[in-house]
Amino acid sequence: MTTGPAGGAADAGAGGPAGGTTGATTDPSAGTAVVLCHGGPGLWDNLAPVADLIDPTQVVHRYDQRGCGRSTGPDDYRLARAVADLDALRAYWGHEQWIVFGHSWGATLALAYAWTHPERTRAVIYCGGVGPGSAWREPCRAESARRLTPEQRTRLAELEDGERTWEEEVDYRTLCWVPDYADPATAEAAARAEAVTPYDINWRANRGLATDLPDVEALAPTVRAPTLILHGEADPRPLANTRLLLDLIPRVRLAVVPDAGHSPWVEARGAVAAELRAFLTTV
Repeated sequence: MTTGPAGGAADAGAGGPAGGTTGATTDPSAGTAVVLCHGGPGLWDNLAPVADLIDPTQVVHRYDQRGCGRSTGPDDYRLARAVADLDALRAYWGHEQWIVFGHSWGATLALAYAWTHPERTRAVIYCGGVGPGSAWREPCRAESARRLTPEQRTRLAELEDGERTWEEEVDYRTLCWVPDYADPATAEAAARAEAVTPYDINWRANRGLATDLPDVEALAPTVRAPTLILHGEADPRPLANTRLLLDLIPRVRLAVVPDAGHSPWVEARGAVAAELRAFLTTV
């Protein structure tokens, strides 16, 4: 393993510093660079399937954010630090500009990067984000609870506090993520497939970044880059709150993905691929 400017571990053979890179090509001259920012905060890179959907003429970078997954780094869990890490990676990989894709909390990171570094941001893809403010939280909690059975809600409550064995941790993650899928018949299997990832959730990063909230309403209008909002129709995060960004970001388009939840590429791979490729050909 090697280390890079963001203080993170990297795949030595992949040429990147903060938790590894993956791309259809490693030649930066071959096409526009795209960086994928995972969610959480405090989780890890789970966006390999998204990288596979992007046109192979484009360079795709993925990384584990500070203190997450395979990445190390001091405990500095502020949005400004996450944006600085991301720009350090851009410089390390040698791109003058790039397209920033963010999923879930990573969507907020992508927007923050765009308003902090407008000259470096060619475009933004805001996937599964929550929109401005915190009005989304209670509707999301209520809808997530509604999608669980009484038995699942009871088990989740039992696992919330205290130490968990690895098997209990997998159960806990699974139950947290079941509501994020559109099809209840396959939701538990899909959530469990994500839950078995053998990395710890960085709860310090989660608490720090989840409370270091930017004023999206004030800052989103300063985003100059063309922006695509991708939102699964069945995401429990309310689409109504995300739609507020349509009145804030100057050059923005919304694509609602039918029959898909919070990670729409899982349940609607073809539709997400079509939206990504159509958008990327215009920027």
